[in-house]
Amino acid sequence: MLRIIGVLLLIPLLDMLLLVVLSGMLGWQLIVLLVVLTALVGMFLVRAEGRHTMGKIQRKAAQGEVPTDELLDGALLLVAGAFLLTPGLVTDGVGFLLVLPFTRYPIRLAVKKWVVVPYADAKSRGFVTGNVYIDGFPNEEGAGPRSGPQGGPGPGGPGDAYDLDDDAYDVDFDDEPDR
Repeated sequence: MLRIIGVLLLIPLLDMLLLVVLSGMLGWQLIVLLVVLTALVGMFLVRAEGRHTMGKIQRKAAQGEVPTDELLDGALLLVAGAFLLTPGLVTDGVGFLLVLPFTRYPIRLAVKKWVVVPYADAKSRGFVTGNVYIDGFPNEEGAGPRSGPQGGPGPGGPGDAYDLDDDAYDVDFDDEPDR
């Protein structure tokens, strides 16, 4: 949590430093014009992407599918709008990263992997990722989360299924051994 607060405090500091350096080189009138122009262009992009995302949410909902990626895109667009309305070139750069679809996609994947899934897994006590207790009580000796190759139960516990080859089903009812 302290890292997030540190980053959030670092962004305005970087914005101020960049604005001071660039205003000394280019003049403050040009910098003010650039900040206003990036905010306006950014807000038009947020509006267009928001309409596109809202249409995708409505189409998925009409088909009976859950629009998880689209809802996450909507949240990222909301954050992008806040960054673009904040005066400064660094915040505008972060806002443009969040509003453009080809840069928003990897950010959405990272947010889903490192924020959404761990949060949902913590709230559901492991049911999101399949890391649940399958036998006994959690503090009991020998009990605990186990997972197999596809995230299901691992081998060796009660109720586990085994795949037997065809030879395992051959039953010999004769007293004589096979030759």
